[in-house]
Amino acid sequence: MILSKKLNQYAAALAVAGAGAAAQSANAAIVFNSVSINIPSTTAGVYLNVVTGTNATAPAAAPGWDVNPWSSTTLNFFNPAAPAGGVYSRGGATSGVANLPAGHVVDATNIWTSGGASTTAGWTMNLNSSNNLVGFRFQNEANGNQTHYGWMRISLSGTLSAQPRAIVEYAYEDQAGVGIQAGVPTPGAASLLGLAGLAGIRRRR
Repeated sequence: MILSKKLNQYAAALAVAGAGAAAQSANAAIVFNSVSINIPSTTAGVYLNVVTGTNATAPAAAPGWDVNPWSSTTLNFFNPAAPAGGVYSRGGATSGVANLPAGHVVDATNIWTSGGASTTAGWTMNLNSSNNLVGFRFQNEANGNQTHYGWMRISLSGTLSAQPRAIVEYAYEDQAGVGIQAGVPTPGAASLLGLAGLAGIRRRR
């Protein structure tokens, strides 16, 4: 009974989200990736091109890279040359790259930054957990370098720098300028409800 109620609530939320997305664009779709990309505890970290999925520990080996979590002593985030003004969402934090609450809308209204993970209460990373959502924006070279919005889920160990740590999911809106909700909905949950089409989700391995 409780599960049924929760599924009904989730279906209603997806319907609202789907209606909102349709209002913005009938063609917008979420590209979702379930991955296991190690973030080395080094001054290089890992460079990831979110469109092609190419990742490497050197930027030249990941052409057009979009995000770069790194650091041997903490968790930092480095910017590519564009877009200017920061790639990662601060959310409502006063400083640092935020751990966004699920459902936070990543779009043009966010404040953008780079550097270290936030130390502001409510936006800090969760240790020994994959409950860490980082919003980002990127210029899509396959789409005339237009700006797109996305999020990635990061799994951490006992400290920000300890291994293992990894990017375990990421997603982005394939239509330029359209916002995306951090962490939700995931294709698995939508498929469970038979609403993958409603949510406009497209999965890529």
